[in-house]
Amino acid sequence: MNKDEILAKLTGIFHDELDNDAIVLNFETTAEDIEEWDSLSHIQLIVAVEKAFKVRFTSSEIQSWNNVGEMIDCILSK
Repeated sequence: MNKDEILAKLTGIFHDELDNDAIVLNFETTAEDIEEWDSLSHIQLIVAVEKAFKVRFTSSEIQSWNNVGEMIDCILSK
């Protein structure tokens, strides 16, 4: 998978988990850009992403992400 394919898959996950089909993700998107993305939904998103991509993230990896692009880079490194 390349970055664009992962971004498309993540967009679907965000739509499902945050129950908002209007969300448009890009590599620079942060939690501040999406009203529904709070600390509780962040955990739900991480679990859904791990399940969808069959990966596991460490807490330090998760805390190091500043935007969706860094999450994608982490998925690619797995």
